[in-house]
Amino acid sequence: MTDISVDVHLSPNHQAQALRADVLDGLLATPKTLPPKWFYDARGSELFERITALPEYYPTRVERSVLAARAGEIASLTQARSLVELGSGSSEKTRLLLSALIGLSQFVPVDVSETALRESAAAIAADYPGLSVHGVVGDFTEHLDLVPGVRPRLFAFLGGTIGNLVPTERAKFLSSVRSVLFEGEWLVLGTDLVKDPSVLVRAYDDSAGVTAEFNKNVLLVLNRELSADFDVSSFSHVARWDADAEWIEMRLRAERAMRVNLAALSLDISFAAGEEMRTEVSAKFRRGGVSRELAEAGFELVRWFTDPDELFAVSLARAAG
Repeated sequence: MTDISVDVHLSPNHQAQALRADVLDGLLATPKTLPPKWFYDARGSELFERITALPEYYPTRVERSVLAARAGEIASLTQARSLVELGSGSSEKTRLLLSALIGLSQFVPVDVSETALRESAAAIAADYPGLSVHGVVGDFTEHLDLVPGVRPRLFAFLGGTIGNLVPTERAKFLSSVRSVLFEGEWLVLGTDLVKDPSVLVRAYDDSAGVTAEFNKNVLLVLNRELSADFDVSSFSHVARWDADAEWIEMRLRAERAMRVNLAALSLDISFAAGEEMRTEVSAKFRRGGVSRELAEAGFELVRWFTDPDELFAVSLARAAG
């Protein structure tokens, strides 16, 4: 029988408090911003699953193909006993690593959603009998030092999620991962690559309008959770390539001047006609930049895996001495 345990390091009201803090900081900033993590309520997660199947949105399927081709090599090089997945979600692609890691004794999914984590842990346990599943309900920017694992450990941060962090945040995150790893332990990292801007923009502004609906869903989250009165129909979806920063920005543009009340925060916010609020950055990478950022955090890039069209890369890095 598979052993399942779950550690909870977040208070019951953690998400509510974090949302209030993020919204206050973001809406009072100039320009206005919202963190992308608030896209993912139940409806947002469903919409994102639809996005991953769209013809324009290549990252999910290409990363999966790279992992499918290279999971055996990753397993052979790391000889990992524990696989730790940060921001685990459904752990769908991670199953490619779980199946390849012959000597694996423990899987440690880390996620802020206790419900999603328990569901995922149960599914993994059912499909991998004999594997110990030790879930951690926590924020991977705060609770890495509380993550268990049998050495040597392989940490996985997939999906190109690191691109949602700006450079200073990426440096802090990679350094925090390195700080909890012993020398010789491992990190596997998924990064979307710089390419033709038209390909990138289409991936974030699909013809079916699913990404637009996904983007606007964050306003519905604020309406529900903070008793706000955003008129969602008065905002339009914008996806723009920033060639200097080498990232896609998703924004919501106010199509008319309006005043929005967020009753739970006792806050009124004005939007000018045409004003844009940034809801996501999605950085795109080059091999040299990934290698440099890993090295600055104390990692050595050991393998660089990509698809034939060099759309997406999976890096395998070792904690250096």
